[in-house]
Amino acid sequence: MKLKDKSIVITGSSRGMGRLIACDMAKAGASIVINGTTPEVVDRVVEEIQKDGGTAVSCYESVARMEGGKAIVQTAIDHFGKIDVLVNNAAITRDRSVAKMTEEEWDDVIAVDLKGVFTCTKAAIPHMIEQKYGRIINVTSVAGIAGNVGQANYSAAKAGVIAFTKTCAKELGKHNITVNAIGPSHKTRIYDNVPEEVFKKILAARSLRRMSEPREIPPAFIFLASDDASFITGQILGVDGGLSL
Repeated sequence: MKLKDKSIVITGSSRGMGRLIACDMAKAGASIVINGTTPEVVDRVVEEIQKDGGTAVSCYESVARMEGGKAIVQTAIDHFGKIDVLVNNAAITRDRSVAKMTEEEWDDVIAVDLKGVFTCTKAAIPHMIEQKYGRIINVTSVAGIAGNVGQANYSAAKAGVIAFTKTCAKELGKHNITVNAIGPSHKTRIYDNVPEEVFKKILAARSLRRMSEPREIPPAFIFLASDDASFITGQILGVDGGLSL
């Protein structure tokens, strides 16, 4: 129960990796705001957590708007009285080569994957400063570290998340707010358009046996969200078997 009595917001937590993190954090004792833009899917995760004895509420707002970020954080305040931890996990892809990428495909990804981190962080900061406590965990990617063919928009956004993380860590440390990022390699639906042979070639080139398994991802988030990690900030943790080396 490392997260007992913690109030946690997890964006993009109705599917994939976000859902796994949310369910495990709830089992660790936290109260969770489940966020996504498809109500029935969001509610399904909330019901799953509640049936397992945990505490969770729904929020359907988009992180791509300042109003959405504020509403997501406010959901935690309204239901749990505070926000202790913010996990900026929401992300989308619009894969295409730079030569063929449209302005809309670029803007859509930047709006969710990078601006979305800002909108929710901006909304959470005043509450965390007031309570003199906070944990912010952003999600980056190997693509943000090394780039990836067909993902100029996604790679740029995830690289921006790294710089944003380090800057926020410097600014917020004096308020007892830590800011870190995790770069997982778990293959979720966001990679559905990436051929399996591409992953195999990447692993072979780095002498790696496999990508991380789903069960190996949440523990890293739980650690950074817990008081055990109170001395860690401004770090990028690659839960990727060395994929980003």
